[in-house]
Amino acid sequence: MGQVMIWQWGILILSSIIFFLISPLAKNTGDFFRATGDKGKTPGLVLLTSSLVISWIFAKSIANAANLGQEFGFVGGMAYAMYYLSFLVAGLVIYQLRTKGGFTSIHEFLRTKFGKSAVLVFSLLIGLRLFNEVWSNTMVIGTYFGAKDSMPYFVAVLVFTVLTLAYVMKGGLKSSLLTDMIQMALFGILLFIILCVLIPKEEGNVNKFISSGDWKLSTGLNLLFTAFIQVFSYPFHDPVLTDRGFITDPKTTLKSYMLATIIGFLCILLFSFVGIYAGFHQIEGEAAVAVSRTLGVGLMLVMNFIMITSAASTLDSTFTSFSKLVVVDLGNLKKVTVSRGRMVMVLGCVAGTLPVFFSPEILSATTISGTMVMGLAPVFICWNQKVPKAAFHGSVGIGVVAGLLLALGWIPENLIFFEGKYGDLFSVNIIGLAGCFFVFFMAKWWMKNDK
Repeated sequence: MGQVMIWQWGILILSSIIFFLISPLAKNTGDFFRATGDKGKTPGLVLLTSSLVISWIFAKSIANAANLGQEFGFVGGMAYAMYYLSFLVAGLVIYQLRTKGGFTSIHEFLRTKFGKSAVLVFSLLIGLRLFNEVWSNTMVIGTYFGAKDSMPYFVAVLVFTVLTLAYVMKGGLKSSLLTDMIQMALFGILLFIILCVLIPKEEGNVNKFISSGDWKLSTGLNLLFTAFIQVFSYPFHDPVLTDRGFITDPKTTLKSYMLATIIGFLCILLFSFVGIYAGFHQIEGEAAVAVSRTLGVGLMLVMNFIMITSAASTLDSTFTSFSKLVVVDLGNLKKVTVSRGRMVMVLGCVAGTLPVFFSPEILSATTISGTMVMGLAPVFICWNQKVPKAAFHGSVGIGVVAGLLLALGWIPENLIFFEGKYGDLFSVNIIGLAGCFFVFFMAKWWMKNDK
């Protein structure tokens, strides 16, 4: 195992050095915050689609997909893949915001329609999301280098985070998009290799994987239906996804989001086969890590490379989005500079890494935060409705309260309608989303009758 560890460290360090060397140096704020090329050229379809997909195929998401496949079979993989319909929802809404509303960013839309207070609340929500993305992805990388909370684990987390920070500080969003395209290609190749090894090992091949699991609420459908509910709000609290909706022309953007829906859904679903394989063979532990250790040194290193690739793509995108949020969206536009952007990246890196030392659960970064932002659904799905500013705060407030009650375990038993794992999550999301839309349109009714 000592030689394997040397190879793993080599992959981690060498890949980061290569990404640093090929990353373009951002010479101005257009390069750093909007990824404009020479003469203001914007990213094309392939570049944008690759970046969307790989920046959302987190190491965290891959680990969750594998673990859910291990626990629930094909149903578990479908449940997590359902979150990737977020691309479709976000793409359609952003297209309308740009073409019919004339808005140039999410923050401009909120500021124009709901005021500065809405921008502040929204920024706190997406700041929490970005904060979660740092620790939840770097923790996955740490598990490939040592047991959780061990010294090798913490060292790997810190080294990986710093190396990723280095190359994205060099080029900002322009650097992130370029490396995303390379990372997407590598991920696709490596996933293909893994599947070509695992699937032939089972009698019945693909059919055995697809027929695994039970289509019952208690065995995965609770989470699948929850994910479907959350896709109407979940994408809008992730600036990694929404920032990319405003950097090229609307038609190219919409096509990219449509393609990303299909590619992202399939990638996550196929990766859940790793967990399904673990279930077949009763392999215990974190599915992706445990399976990789049964496949020999070569494939173990391939799995390691997949995780490093996916985690780096998400982490560099997180740093660029956090920098844009603080410097551009919330800052003084007259004081926007590349140096400020880089400084904010460092601060975000430090703050986002600290939770690693308190051993949080990575799946909670998705499910709980997704519940807390359900109030964004009526705000964006019904973006062209004339409502008072209170509609935003009422709807978002309902979602935040629901998410906090769920996280604290304070949901009354008589409000949990479904049995089995994630039954409480599904119940809260149904009640909460209904409450959010009710409050949103009650505010509209109140405005109409108050005149």
